[in-house]
Amino acid sequence: MTKAIHESPPLGEVEEVSETYQDSPSTENEINVSSDVLGAIDASKDVSSEEGVKEKINVFETSVVEKTIKTADEMFPNINKKKLLLKMDLNIIPILALLYLLSFLDRGNVGNANIEGLSVDLKLKGNEYNLCLTVFFFTYSAFEVPSNMLLKKLRPSIWLPLIMVCWGVVMTLMGLVKNYYGLLICRIFLGLTEAGLYPGVTYYLTLWYCRAEIQFRQAMFFSAASVAGAFSGLLAFAIGKMRGVAGLYGWQWIFILEGIATVLVACVAFFFVHDFPETARFLTEEEREYVMWRLKYDSNDSSNSGQMVEENNDRDWKYVRAAFKDIQVYVHILLYFGIVVPLYGISLFLPSIINGLGFTSAVAQLLTIPIYALGAIASVTQAWFSDRYGKRSHFVGANLFFMLLGYLLAYNLSTISPAGVYVGCYLIALGLYPAFPAIVSWMANNVAGSYKRAVAMAIQIGIGNLAGAIASNIYRAKDKPGYKLGHGMEIMFVCIGIAALGVLNYGYHLANKKKAEKLAAGEYDNYTPQQLSEMGDRSPYFKYRH
Repeated sequence: MTKAIHESPPLGEVEEVSETYQDSPSTENEINVSSDVLGAIDASKDVSSEEGVKEKINVFETSVVEKTIKTADEMFPNINKKKLLLKMDLNIIPILALLYLLSFLDRGNVGNANIEGLSVDLKLKGNEYNLCLTVFFFTYSAFEVPSNMLLKKLRPSIWLPLIMVCWGVVMTLMGLVKNYYGLLICRIFLGLTEAGLYPGVTYYLTLWYCRAEIQFRQAMFFSAASVAGAFSGLLAFAIGKMRGVAGLYGWQWIFILEGIATVLVACVAFFFVHDFPETARFLTEEEREYVMWRLKYDSNDSSNSGQMVEENNDRDWKYVRAAFKDIQVYVHILLYFGIVVPLYGISLFLPSIINGLGFTSAVAQLLTIPIYALGAIASVTQAWFSDRYGKRSHFVGANLFFMLLGYLLAYNLSTISPAGVYVGCYLIALGLYPAFPAIVSWMANNVAGSYKRAVAMAIQIGIGNLAGAIASNIYRAKDKPGYKLGHGMEIMFVCIGIAALGVLNYGYHLANKKKAEKLAAGEYDNYTPQQLSEMGDRSPYFKYRH
């Protein structure tokens, strides 16, 4: 193999080339692979379960070698892509959004419970409340990678509802705690049981949708978090009035009722979560073949670069190592911190921040609703434009700007203008909620190989969610009502995110430039489609999105 194969571009290429393609290309099978031919090849997805799909794919592997290129329209003339995508959206997204709504509701309702008297009734002292928030993120982060590895083995239709039942039970029991230690233990187990949902679903969506379609679907799914924030305020306002019913406090009913609702929805989810395209009952045989074909061969990149985008799907530890050694993952984690520390700061403390502006607890709960509603609308709207134009960093940069402006208002006006702080919260939500699905789908776009991508996304979300442990401790009760420390720390993390964004944008640009130069020099002309496919995102035909 030429020396160029061992040279790494600035981001995403730190692992040594696997043994499968370390040797020079076989002259016996030598083939000059043009970018048009390579555009028909994408080994990203597992197609092991449908014989009809496998047969059609094998036919195409032969046609590629013979340089007989057919488009998706030519191969499947009876398929209407827009109608099929809508059909997939209606069957996949709503149930996932409902699961995540309940997940975010259950992890964040402790903030609503606190202004309903949780700390007072449990006689929490000092930083005990903050510690109860913090421990959730340790178990939540630790179990995300193994959970994603189990998802494909156990099937989404089993794994996702199963963990949902578990965290619903934990949430219900949290409504029965009598002291600090009971609350602490419940939060530990809540983190453990919720760990698999978000990284699992974000990876799961990449098994159904192409790169240019994924952020919009991520945003529709994640907008449930914004709805959960608004819904939690409304629910807490209503449930808080149950104080005294059955001898329980209002905050206890918040945990109990929302926990029971989670278990009930989980039981229904067993029948509505679909596993993978090749076994989807809501698709016809031809539709299944089309979905699998385009995931395997159609990179759907607007640049028409014809890149080889995926590694093999073997469940091999070398792909786990590749994910851990990929430098782009860690730069993305820094960007993730710049957005997720503010995310958890808002979800855990927004009611308290508004309450500290002089509003009653009931009014504070209601005033959170329009802020979250704005976040949901902005999230879906931005994602549509981002997928439409194939841009990621431009939109994330705008998100970080709005977040920075909002926190600067909150920091500087916290003691002199409650209205100014409230306006700042809108600006924060306007940037924050669209940014989160953007950064998750951005890295998913740039890590190729199904198994490597599953692990890389779990690393990003797992380590990144330690940001929640930080956010849990920067809004201290003794800093009320201004919360200068909390707002100041959020400003610092947003600035870290801005710096990481610059590194990623420049690194991806430089990596794409080097790949183009090597292609122009003919360094990869004699590599077979299989060899190039196994290179995953290090293939010269894989173009990083930024």
